[in-house]
Amino acid sequence: MRRLAMVVVVAFIIVLGILAQRPPAVAESVASPQVLPDRRVTFRLLAPKASEVAVSGEFMSGSKPLQKDEKGLWSVTVGPLPPDLYAYQYMVDGLKIIDPNNPVVKTGSRPSTTASLLEVPGDRPAFYDARPVAQGTVQVRWYASKALDSQRRVHIYTPPNYDKETSRYPVLYLFHGANADDTAWTSLGRANRILDNLLADGKLRPLVVVMPFGYAYAPNDSGGVGLPNSDRQASGFSRDLIEDLIPFVQANYRVYTDREHRAIVGLSMGGGQALRIGLGHLELFSRVAGFSAAVPRSNVAEAFKEVAANPKKVNDQLKLLWVGCGAADSLFAADQAFSEFLKTSGVKHTFRATEGAHTWQVWRRYLYELAPQLFAQS
Repeated sequence: MRRLAMVVVVAFIIVLGILAQRPPAVAESVASPQVLPDRRVTFRLLAPKASEVAVSGEFMSGSKPLQKDEKGLWSVTVGPLPPDLYAYQYMVDGLKIIDPNNPVVKTGSRPSTTASLLEVPGDRPAFYDARPVAQGTVQVRWYASKALDSQRRVHIYTPPNYDKETSRYPVLYLFHGANADDTAWTSLGRANRILDNLLADGKLRPLVVVMPFGYAYAPNDSGGVGLPNSDRQASGFSRDLIEDLIPFVQANYRVYTDREHRAIVGLSMGGGQALRIGLGHLELFSRVAGFSAAVPRSNVAEAFKEVAANPKKVNDQLKLLWVGCGAADSLFAADQAFSEFLKTSGVKHTFRATEGAHTWQVWRRYLYELAPQLFAQS
């Protein structure tokens, strides 16, 4: 929580600096971003003393410069853009900032990941949009982690009518990526809305979804343990999940406690976590998936040697093993190589190669596609 407070303070100071350059009469007159009827988008920034301004975002490669008018108002129009949610930032004389005219902000576990959010609507509600359907509940819970000697926060989704029923539910453990936190799958991934819509359309079996904080230790730890792939970080997260979080969920929610009704899925850093933990603990998980998974680039065989040594055991115990990655993602080659390793080892799985880069546009669609498959056979 201290990290989030620092992010807010830093962002506030930066915005104050930008606002200080504005003539008072026009301080509230800048509309940015402005989505035009044809889905082109205009970005504006009032910064009379700036020498150079550019915008970058998930809707483009690189950046695009803004042009300055006689009043010091910088602007540029891009697109048209496909309907979706996009993160973007400004670069003002070498300083990366959020859009001071846009109150919708993406945050994470590090200040460097703070960005503004743009939503380009389509002609009809998207699969991640709120619809007039029965809605599940997202609870923010704290639990005691004996493995890490700390109190930890987790977001937990329960389906519509959970409190009115007595039945048990399958459970999905859903992990975020590097530099994010346990809010990411609801604030950016819109996981709860996606699941509500799938349930309303009769495409999904009701389930409980557990979205934990993916770091065992602070991600900016100077000793190196905060790095996503450090051994201590990985082992700490795994121990917390198995020794503390799963027992907490089973004690406080009506979920099945057997492996047949437990899945583990993640994106990027969390995708690597899900694959390593899931395939390393077949006694706990029967469904495993990674989105743009951060798997080892050179020593996959060593990292997953037990999988290659026991392909029959893996095939017999797993109901689903799924890996997906966008072709423009920097992790695509590693994920493709991991798929080839599984294939060569005789491990049954699905490798889903799609368009897209390392963005939430890809991961939201993967959740929408994968969720109905998770417990269809249980």
